Amino acid sequence: MVSAVTDSSDANAILIVGPGWVGDMVMAQSLCKALKQAAPTRPIDMITPPWGQALVERMPEIRHAIPLDVAHGELGLGRRWKLGQALRDRNYAQAFVLPRSAKAALVPWVAGVPRRTGYLGEYRYGLLNDIRPLNREMHYRTVDRFVALADPPGRGDDRERSGTGTNPSSIPQPALTSSTAQINSAIQELGLSGAWNSAGARFGTGTILTLCPGAEYGPAKRWPVEHFASLAKTYIEMGWSVWMLGSSKDTRITREISGQALGVVDLAGRTTLSQAIDLLAASTVVVTNDSGLMHIAAATSTPLVALYGSSDPQYTPPLSDNAQIIYRDLDCSPCFQRECPLGHLNCLRGINSQSVADAIDRALSADADSR
Repeated sequence: MVSAVTDSSDANAILIVGPGWVGDMVMAQSLCKALKQAAPTRPIDMITPPWGQALVERMPEIRHAIPLDVAHGELGLGRRWKLGQALRDRNYAQAFVLPRSAKAALVPWVAGVPRRTGYLGEYRYGLLNDIRPLNREMHYRTVDRFVALADPPGRGDDRERSGTGTNPSSIPQPALTSSTAQINSAIQELGLSGAWNSAGARFGTGTILTLCPGAEYGPAKRWPVEHFASLAKTYIEMGWSVWMLGSSKDTRITREISGQALGVVDLAGRTTLSQAIDLLAASTVVVTNDSGLMHIAAATSTPLVALYGSSDPQYTPPLSDNAQIIYRDLDCSPCFQRECPLGHLNCLRGINSQSVADAIDRALSADADSR
């Protein structure tokens, strides 16, 4: 169904096929911002998994979220074909296909979008007709690859030949909206008003540390439970409120942490994605693994400390000026494995809670200096 699209067609409009991961979806907002900078009046619609609507609704650059109920990795050809046909009368001028699979390019092709832009990926000749070269050295970060697609054909080639690549400082940072009313609503619905004040934690006297101890990719991206618990106990003893966020898949981890650190408010599996956005925006500081929630926290501008293990902070960094990154850069890092292939997880075990507390101090100090 395309019930979200109700207004008349616009021959200048853009259709974006959004990614299937939370963090990538947040980074896709940078492409939307770049497109709006180039043409402020061009409408942008985004095809998203159903869960992604909560994110898209917080991106003011996007006119409509168009849900496509296909699970990550699922072929779903019938549903893709049906959606493409439903979008034919939208008369989009251009489509950007961010996933690199052939199936992701099917909807714009069926919809008859005349210009279909993306990287080659799974040999998508025909499905895409504006195929861009991908120089992994020049565009190492995921967000750089997304934003480079906004360039007119040939401009990216010239940049690559000149050796300049995408200038990271020119990449617009994601910025998810979160109003005071939305924050207050989430606080009240979840029974957290005792840890909140009317001015908001960052702008009043509230002190809220939010922990995001999960990482869907695997254990090699998760700071150990005992370290999270140690950090939580330190801040509870200082009189802070400590919240934990995550999906229902993270509840085993959060239960272990809350069992070791009495007083932690375990919200894993209890919030909607919209509520999670608002709680992250309400927090004083966030400590998080490299995960989707890390990218969301960065896009709320809340000060954060990001912990990297098997992944590379140069590849998918938190896109925020308020972020402190802790990465040990061992000889075996980054391995990009779901589990430590050497069995020791020294990249994360070697980060103690005191070093994270020191990074929290730096993040809060930098945030105060920027006001």
